[in-house]
Amino acid sequence: MSFETLISILDSTIRLGTPLLLACLAGLFSERSGIFDIGLEGKMLVAAFLSAAVAYLTHNAWLGLLAGIAGSLVFSMIHGLASITFRGNQLISGVAINMLASGITVLVGQNWFHLGGGTPALSDSARFNDITLPLAKTLSGVPYLGRIYDQLISGHSILVYVAFLAVPATWWVLFKTRFGLRLRAVGENPSAVDTAGVSVVGLRYGALVITGILCGLAGSYLSTSLAAGFGKEMTAGRGYIALAALIFAKWRPWQALGATMFFGFLAALSIRYATIDIGFLVIPSEFMDALPYILTVVILAGFVGKAIPPRAGGEPYVKER
Repeated sequence: MSFETLISILDSTIRLGTPLLLACLAGLFSERSGIFDIGLEGKMLVAAFLSAAVAYLTHNAWLGLLAGIAGSLVFSMIHGLASITFRGNQLISGVAINMLASGITVLVGQNWFHLGGGTPALSDSARFNDITLPLAKTLSGVPYLGRIYDQLISGHSILVYVAFLAVPATWWVLFKTRFGLRLRAVGENPSAVDTAGVSVVGLRYGALVITGILCGLAGSYLSTSLAAGFGKEMTAGRGYIALAALIFAKWRPWQALGATMFFGFLAALSIRYATIDIGFLVIPSEFMDALPYILTVVILAGFVGKAIPPRAGGEPYVKER
């Protein structure tokens, strides 16, 4: 494999791993607070549709991003209402959100644009275009390091850089702030947090707000940066892969970065090498396309070591009287 080929694959890894990273961090906040969120997929899908639709109608990518985040927040609050306020089953609520998002995006999309549930292609003004970092072109002639800076680090949309900055920000919030300490505590022992006079409901709703914002960024990236418009079911299971990556990362932000980039790398390989012929064995393109999802099943089956979720995860909190 040549250096240029490696750089190209790693560039695709970053682009394909970015929505997984944002969704994984979203799930991290939710599950650290004790709320299991299968509905990451649905929130991303709604955000992808609304951001593309509004960006197309207004020719403004930032308005599209705000619309995508708003849509994701609405669905996140629906999940909170069902699982926190009414103490319903969190898994069922998440599945219902995914089903609702899948149906409503197609229905509204067909009603608005008459394109089978998708949106028209976005113009450059309605998308987040790639950014060239300072001195990238000047240093492009420098062997290796210059090429890495020009082709790998530079040349991504602003949402990619936001996603990578969100990793240290998440680490700092969770492990260096009072809010993060309380958030982690409420996912482990909500009754102790309640006894200390801190609102369990407020903390969990706060976590879901952050989850909605990050899912909104992830969905908006899919339709206004990675692609030039919304297509039916365009999230294609990324929300579920993000949950698998979260388990792989054992609910920690830096490990989440590695896990999601690993999934992005597999997706990049499946695109780059549609069919692999190693002489005595030919690996078909269908297998390469399915490889990220196969690995998801493997990870969920527990082949990454013992991953212990927050102890209070999935259980509605009932205040003791």
